[in-house]
Amino acid sequence: MTAKGPDMMLERAFIGGLVCGVDEAGRGPWAGPVSAAAVILNPRKIPKGLDDSKKLTAKAREALEVEIMDKAAAFAVAFATVDEIAELNILHATGLAMRRAVEALTPQATYALVDGNYAFKLPCEVKTVVGGDGKSKSIAAASILAKVARDRLMVEMDDLHPGYGFARHKGYGAPVHIEALSRLGPSPIHRMAWAPVKLALTGGDLTGLLVEADGLAEGERL
Repeated sequence: MTAKGPDMMLERAFIGGLVCGVDEAGRGPWAGPVSAAAVILNPRKIPKGLDDSKKLTAKAREALEVEIMDKAAAFAVAFATVDEIAELNILHATGLAMRRAVEALTPQATYALVDGNYAFKLPCEVKTVVGGDGKSKSIAAASILAKVARDRLMVEMDDLHPGYGFARHKGYGAPVHIEALSRLGPSPIHRMAWAPVKLALTGGDLTGLLVEADGLAEGERL
């Protein structure tokens, strides 16, 4: 049986006001910022093919990014930096990026559907949705914008910090990243508190991590 994709049922449950979907990208990587996006869809102009960004190819995500930006009632993308991740921890840095995205919406949202089970403090009423990017089209749209924006930034970081393969793996723990980290040591955009990065920083042996790396990292999906 074909799995049911995201719909607008959660959005329609709110009476009055505007509902935005909120999602992040980049909580797991060893390098780079975490991104977040907030999207208020226009119910009369919903792009076809919205789904969890991890289920889509890079080409499909990029095409949908253009369509979302063209048709949405409002959208915004924001980041929390590597320094902010170090200062706040990844959970609270994710909340910071989400808050920045929601605050940047014009018009402002009255309600936020947030992917996951953690109710971040946002400038509107929050409803968490576990697996939300596969249930809500607004969250799915946000997941696509957050993912594409972060991937694009990591391609730029590959030019600034060559040798690590950021354009390919986007900072995730792929074997090529482990090998580069072992050979070159951490770059300025690595998350120094992450265990593998800390190990590389102290000259530790990363070869054991290659056994644990299971093929392509999330950021490498084509």
